[in-house]
Amino acid sequence: MLQIRKLVTTREVIYSELGVAAPRPVIRAIGLAVIGNPFAGKFVDDLRPLFEAGAELGERLMPELVKLLDGPAVSYGKGAIVGVQGEMEHGGACVHPMLGKPMRAAIGGGKAVIGSNVKVAPPGTILDVPLGHKDDSWSFAHFDTVTVSIADAPRPHEILVAVVIADGGRLNNRCGSAPIR
Repeated sequence: MLQIRKLVTTREVIYSELGVAAPRPVIRAIGLAVIGNPFAGKFVDDLRPLFEAGAELGERLMPELVKLLDGPAVSYGKGAIVGVQGEMEHGGACVHPMLGKPMRAAIGGGKAVIGSNVKVAPPGTILDVPLGHKDDSWSFAHFDTVTVSIADAPRPHEILVAVVIADGGRLNNRCGSAPIR
């Protein structure tokens, strides 16, 4: 059974960068969950309980995050920090096999892979969650990063799982829309 220790949701509104106003504010909705790691301190082959934990967290967090946006979600990302008694694969199990389905369901689809970042680290470590356009993996304007952390998490026997959605890309994109050849 999933042991949720903490849930944090927040809304970030970006109005300008370097004094240049955005054509419209970009909203990012961030959901963080701290859960117990049932496999802390031991190696196991079957990580399915963590697959299911990822799906459950997506189902719980995503409807709240969608409500925090002013418009439809156009980009997304996910990630995890595993406490030091766990292994990177524990975070991957939370974010890869089953978390994407409830993320896509909540925002009305998504053809592109959901970018992710996973690491093992002590409490208070920051995680850079990559964002990309939900349908166009080559949309340069939507390549972005949201940095998250919780001061007291993850403890050694915990996993911090992050999901992020946004209703716009980077402000004032000047990197073009395709690779230069």
